[in-house]
Amino acid sequence: MTTRILLLSFYYPPDLAAFRVEAMVEALLAHPGGEVQIDLLTTHPNRYATSYTADSADPQRPGLCITRIALPRHANNFCDQAWGFTAYARGVRQAIKGKAYDLILASSSRLMTAALAAAIAHTRKTALYLDIRDIFVDVLPELFPGIRGKVLARLFAVVERLTINQASRVNLVSPGFLAYFVERYPHKTFSTFTNGVDDAFFKPPLPQGPARAPTDRLKIVYAGNIGAGQGLEKIIPPLAQRLADSACFSVIGHGGTLQKLRDELQRLQITNVELIAPRPRSQLIDDYQEADVLFLHLNTFQAFLKVVPSKLFEYAATGKPILAGLAGYPKHFATTHIANASVFTPADLEEAIAALARLKLEPTDRSAFIRDYARTTIQQRMAVDILGTR
Repeated sequence: MTTRILLLSFYYPPDLAAFRVEAMVEALLAHPGGEVQIDLLTTHPNRYATSYTADSADPQRPGLCITRIALPRHANNFCDQAWGFTAYARGVRQAIKGKAYDLILASSSRLMTAALAAAIAHTRKTALYLDIRDIFVDVLPELFPGIRGKVLARLFAVVERLTINQASRVNLVSPGFLAYFVERYPHKTFSTFTNGVDDAFFKPPLPQGPARAPTDRLKIVYAGNIGAGQGLEKIIPPLAQRLADSACFSVIGHGGTLQKLRDELQRLQITNVELIAPRPRSQLIDDYQEADVLFLHLNTFQAFLKVVPSKLFEYAATGKPILAGLAGYPKHFATTHIANASVFTPADLEEAIAALARLKLEPTDRSAFIRDYARTTIQQRMAVDILGTR
């Protein structure tokens, strides 16, 4: 008997930061417990305004039907994102008319994709599985200080409660989320299938670049989103200024605070930081290979004391030294599980300098970490959990 699944994910490859959902789809299609038919409703690539396309096509394959919903162009600010999600929700409602499903599945970071799935599940009285990748309510008061953030947090707390209560099963991408959700929803049982290391970094092992001469400047690479969640403008400019004679930085990505970072670099007249547009993953692997140190930073928000950045898994798989501005659970995860990862308090320049000095500037064998956190294996276990939902 075929299990008919409606899968909602705002992003999906070739869009950036959507590899978790792609691995989830592959695991569900490969699951030996019976046939599945997945209707995946997503958007055309739009993570950044510079990556927007309206004509992406997906190859047809058995068991998977991908419908991409066109969005208006955006400048990656909050209002544009809200308007874009409205277009997505309208497209989803239109696409599912007259179709029946056995299970609704949603992978969601900013809550609203999960809320849309919950509303559909409630209307259709269908089982719902949620994959929660962030605590949106937690970050709003810090993202929008003052009365606006408090009002938004109260509003979205209601949305969150209705959404989680509707779910048959809920997965949390970080074990650090457990305390928050268990306190608020003690009647629910939560799984914690985390992010993981993708096959691109798993087999074959990432080759190492040429040996670095002692007189060479360190090449420090950051790759990822440049937004309020990363707060790069708080640490990259002063760190680069302090290390002007001994290090150069490559910052690869885009996001809502890129201009803040650019302005701060100009204000301090920094010349050893290169800002590079987002690259395909195949090119990123080359950038990682050429780096001496990989850099990661989360902003000083209380909400980020609970997350585990997906980038940590990617960085760890390279065997490169990792310099990371982390606190709370992500600090615990990095220091406990990732060898040669040196952690400092976010936005603390002096700690960052000290943490860099502690790194061993040589390749590190992290084969045990790669084995334990292979995304394929994690998603195979998650597929069993999803298909057991009723």
